[in-house]
Amino acid sequence: MYYAQAWHLALNDTPLFPEDFQAWIHGPVIPALYQKYRLFGWQPILEDVNPELPQEVQEFLDEVAHEYFACDGYELEQMTHAETPWNLARGNLPLDEASNEVIQKQWMKEYYGSRVEEKD
Repeated sequence: MYYAQAWHLALNDTPLFPEDFQAWIHGPVIPALYQKYRLFGWQPILEDVNPELPQEVQEFLDEVAHEYFACDGYELEQMTHAETPWNLARGNLPLDEASNEVIQKQWMKEYYGSRVEEKD
């Protein structure tokens, strides 16, 4: 969800969805989604969801999934911890200290937007 939002902001200049991510210890989290799916723990989420999305959104999400679904939770954690938006939200907090600071969409847009420019 985080990378889908980040790349959508960078490429389309608009959020994919309105919710904000918080800079939790292990990475970006939308608290409401965490509460909904936390019972699954480290297991796959086995819930059939088939939202009707515009074709361009579905294609975009398919691309994001292709890039990131091969990564496990540890890899994703390491990636987000090395990136500016999560670090800006956390500030000087120790890595093991809880935080509910919001990762600003503008930070995501700027950081991932600069990565788009690097690839061109």
